[in-house]
Amino acid sequence: MQRILKVTCLLLVLLFLAGNTIPVHAQDYYFSVEKENVDVFVNEDGSLSIEYWIDFYNQPGAHEIDYVDIGLPNNNYVLNSITADINGTPINDIERSDYVDIGVAIGLGSNAIQPGQRGRLHVFVNTVNKHLYPSEVEADEPYASFEFVPNYFGSQYVTGATDLTVTLYLPIGLEADEPRYHIPRGWPGDDTPESGFDTAGGIYYRWHSTNADVSSEYTFGASFPARLVPESQIVKAPAITFDTDALCSGVVCLGFVGFFIITIYSATVGARKRKLKYLPPKIAVEGHGIKRGLTAVEAAIVMEEPMDKIMTMILFGTLKKEAAEVLSREPLKIKAVSPLPEGLHPYETKFLQAMQKPKKEQRKELQDMMVELVNAVSKKMKGFSRKETVSYYKDIIQKAWNQVETEQTPEVKSQKYEENLDWTMMDRNFEDRTKGTFGRGPVILPTWWWRYDPVIRPTMTGTAGKTAMPSAGSGKTTINLPNLPGADFAASLTNGVSAVAAGVVGDITNFTSGITNKTNPIPKTTGGRSSGGRSGGGGGSSCACACACAGCACACAGGGR
Repeated sequence: MQRILKVTCLLLVLLFLAGNTIPVHAQDYYFSVEKENVDVFVNEDGSLSIEYWIDFYNQPGAHEIDYVDIGLPNNNYVLNSITADINGTPINDIERSDYVDIGVAIGLGSNAIQPGQRGRLHVFVNTVNKHLYPSEVEADEPYASFEFVPNYFGSQYVTGATDLTVTLYLPIGLEADEPRYHIPRGWPGDDTPESGFDTAGGIYYRWHSTNADVSSEYTFGASFPARLVPESQIVKAPAITFDTDALCSGVVCLGFVGFFIITIYSATVGARKRKLKYLPPKIAVEGHGIKRGLTAVEAAIVMEEPMDKIMTMILFGTLKKEAAEVLSREPLKIKAVSPLPEGLHPYETKFLQAMQKPKKEQRKELQDMMVELVNAVSKKMKGFSRKETVSYYKDIIQKAWNQVETEQTPEVKSQKYEENLDWTMMDRNFEDRTKGTFGRGPVILPTWWWRYDPVIRPTMTGTAGKTAMPSAGSGKTTINLPNLPGADFAASLTNGVSAVAAGVVGDITNFTSGITNKTNPIPKTTGGRSSGGRSGGGGGSSCACACACAGCACACAGGGR
């Protein structure tokens, strides 16, 4: 009897446990991606190649990882160009996915990653066509662009953080200052990528984070001159074509000669232009919105005005704030007051400090000052659109001129001109516009003008009616300055810029080049492309999209089997 009771109790216990046990087949996918490397190559023919290396760890008790769905940028991929392997073993089961709108399914077969095991999946997509788009980058020539979203997974299927590296390899043949990276969206790492030349001579951008989340969408992108890829690969409205049959062979021959002449000329001009591009590439990347609140000098940096003009603007700023006085214009010698007044911008203080140095030290000190200024402006511009910001400040310049030009009397017109001088100076036609505004009519000189022009020494009438030279903090006074014809005053200001260039900056190209080398350096030659320039990787029940930088939405979504 006791034996029967024991057997009965044992059966009841087994039945109870069975009712609380989840069958193995009911388990779903649940894994972590410990490390993922993604490489995207823009090929010479304008197609994209995509390479994934993904290290999976399948969680204990989860479903085996038997299939991996890879989302692709568009339907213009070549299916038979895709290869894959798992832990080095080739995979032959590659077909269009039933789970991802645009993508392929990689069947691991007998090499499925079992619960509690690790596996490295390597997928190479050799050819994706028609995924370059026209770019809105401000440049002297048309640009092409692309954006790319690496694999992402349904959040219910993944756990833990991922060490993720994404590298974009741009077409071979770019100059260092030509490409632009796009500020990544959603990215937990640094917005600024590592960049350099790979061993094939192409430029790359690389982002890395040890705290990535592979269930999130991260968007990366870049723009580059469209001349480097076939026009047929750039998705845009059909271009107008011309019949070239009528071209004679002589023109063709002349074309070869012209090609070499243009190549040499372009190389020379291009090298010079690069020296004058002191802004780092990231400031040229299109962000969103306008950066308001910049000073006129900072706005001039965003607009990449010539360095000699910016120096002159800084000089005038210190004179207006009664912080300095010009002792000699040729050569330029400046005396700073002591102590310096409050309210100076950091770049104004450093400018005055540099100008007190011996002549041989001034140039280096001023270059250091400009490097700090460019870097500070670049930091302020982070996340904002340079294109929209430049347009905004151009509008401010126009409004400043309107305030001057709409006034009728010389006194008020001169007053508005002085108030807006910081902005009107940024007009490329500053001298001609000043002449046109004032003509031969008088310009009443600004009250601080005597600090700039040593020849002009006004008198100042104090409260007691005595005449004295002007000085800071001397009480209520009336400063009497002579008038100048508009044309003469405009020429005086323009000559002032030339004096700064000759007396301080020297050769403007070499001076700016010393700044460019620090703020917009040529990328270092590091890294390398995969063997043959292209190989692959990717995986997991996932989705990957690449989107046009014109703003299209990805057509696929994360998920899993």
